[in-house]
Amino acid sequence: MMKECIAMLLAGGQGSRLYALTQRLAKPAVPFGGKYRIIDFPLSNCVNSGIDTVGILTQYQPLVLNEYIGNGQPWDLDRLYGGVHVLPPYQTATGSDWYKGTANAIYQNINFIDRYNPSYVVILSGDHIYKMDYGKMLDFHKENEADCTIAVMEVPWEEASRFGIMTADENNVITKFEEKPKEPKSNLASMGIYIFTWEKLRKFLIEDEANPASDNDFGKNIIPSMLASKEKMVAYHFEGYWKDVGTISSLWDANMDLLNPNVSLDVWSDDWKIYSRNSGMPGQWIGANAVIDNSMVTEGCRVEGKLVQSVLFAGVKVGEGAVVEDSIVMPGSVIEPGATVKYSIIAENVVVKSGAVVGERPEDMENVDDWGVAVVGEGVTIGANAKVGPKAMVVKDVKDGEEQW
Repeated sequence: MMKECIAMLLAGGQGSRLYALTQRLAKPAVPFGGKYRIIDFPLSNCVNSGIDTVGILTQYQPLVLNEYIGNGQPWDLDRLYGGVHVLPPYQTATGSDWYKGTANAIYQNINFIDRYNPSYVVILSGDHIYKMDYGKMLDFHKENEADCTIAVMEVPWEEASRFGIMTADENNVITKFEEKPKEPKSNLASMGIYIFTWEKLRKFLIEDEANPASDNDFGKNIIPSMLASKEKMVAYHFEGYWKDVGTISSLWDANMDLLNPNVSLDVWSDDWKIYSRNSGMPGQWIGANAVIDNSMVTEGCRVEGKLVQSVLFAGVKVGEGAVVEDSIVMPGSVIEPGATVKYSIIAENVVVKSGAVVGERPEDMENVDDWGVAVVGEGVTIGANAKVGPKAMVVKDVKDGEEQW
């Protein structure tokens, strides 16, 4: 049976720029927004767009991600035919290899795609926060009789060198592509969201794999090769909220955007729900002396202290007299009575003991370049009365009274 369009979601990256947060789990499995993980966004976009067959390509630290995805039921992707499939590298009669690049990852799963005989394939990244109707993008692809459609958005000129940059004519036909150019000629950035006519992509993947000099990457190899071969490639303009959360600052910013009424990222709307696996915890409990201002508090939380401009995930405890400001506290973490957490990302199952101070910026720190977000890795204990500086990256326990900057 043929599927018109299936999605392939690249979720195997190490996420090295998130360091302490991705030592034990893949980047797409990093918690986000109180009750989600990053991968919930592309998965929810798929099901909301009518795409019911998704291959998730995993590689680095996949255990938590695999467990989280399960049979795909939270996203209505538990199907007898299609549904969600986790696709790690595997051994074949001709040998095996890790995924060498984004294009090689798709190449190694050509047989999976061929099982559904699709006309079109959507290639997605697992580390972006956004809402997008891939169905509209597919309609645009078909209307333009394109071989490849690339989602693009305008970015500030000073940031353009961080992206793959497109130049397109008045008919949205892509005429030039540069991967992270030092002197960009355009500010039209690739979002890493592609729709290909499968027959065409299949051919280029096979040719790319046969080239020993290739990096086996979409941005570095497949897109330039298709452009050089005069294949029809078009730019699909996207104007909604989109953020690549591959760095500590961008992850912190995106969480804070949820608390900003002037930002268009809306996880509360019923017309385009973001689905996630429910923790099954009881309702939140707010103490009589608690103070909560402009914050998200998820199920199972117990708040007895002060919470300002922050996001608490499931099962977080904030003790009496504790202060949490401008911070993200991930599932199961405990902020003990009298502790202070500011401008920080606290990973899962962390304990910040009484009197400890994490991330607070000294009053004399006037230089903005010295500001930053403190990060405490999964399972770490910050000892009583310890101090963790505003840019610290903590991956081991901090002893009572110790300082780490």
